[in-house]
Amino acid sequence: MDMGYKPRLSSAMTVQKVLQIGHPMLKQRASEIDVAEITSEKVQGWIDDLVDTMRDCSGAGIAANQIGIPHRIFVAEVSGNNPRYPYKPPIPQTIVVNPRIEFLSDKTFSNYEGCLSVPNLRGVVERHLEILMTGFDRHGEPLELKMQGYSAGTFQHEYDHLDGFLFPYRVKDPLTFCSWESFEEFHQESFADDVRKLVDEWGA
Repeated sequence: MDMGYKPRLSSAMTVQKVLQIGHPMLKQRASEIDVAEITSEKVQGWIDDLVDTMRDCSGAGIAANQIGIPHRIFVAEVSGNNPRYPYKPPIPQTIVVNPRIEFLSDKTFSNYEGCLSVPNLRGVVERHLEILMTGFDRHGEPLELKMQGYSAGTFQHEYDHLDGFLFPYRVKDPLTFCSWESFEEFHQESFADDVRKLVDEWGA
């Protein structure tokens, strides 16, 4: 089976193929990485490839199994001028290895989501507004992130990937599905207003 991942042969940028919905790896739970291996050349190469691929595709995040690596790593980053998500508040580059998530409240918001593995589709998913994510950074050091507001949805989306869930599986109302073009024409302006209100209230 073609898993898609092509190991980097040098320190040059390596953009990987993004697996698409229906690929068996995207339906499986990714496995933990031995903490002692996080700083190895192999795992550091995986992380660099994730960052390169995410940026090349203008993603807000990407999980390792999306590029054929069946292990629990994801990266997130929003620069503030992302053409796919112009309304997203900035997120500094964040690498999370072996993440765990805890929902800190029952408060949720409705999030129009898209995905690099689900091209040309958007849909509304309910996401928690307050989460605690723990794990390890790329240096193998313990990581604890308390996320709130709109940006918390980005981390929940990437975490879902590592458990084999793509966003369409979480859409409760199929009538919210739309193409990217339809989203931009009919929904983006009002949704961007909702995002601004969340950012004003929660700071992210």
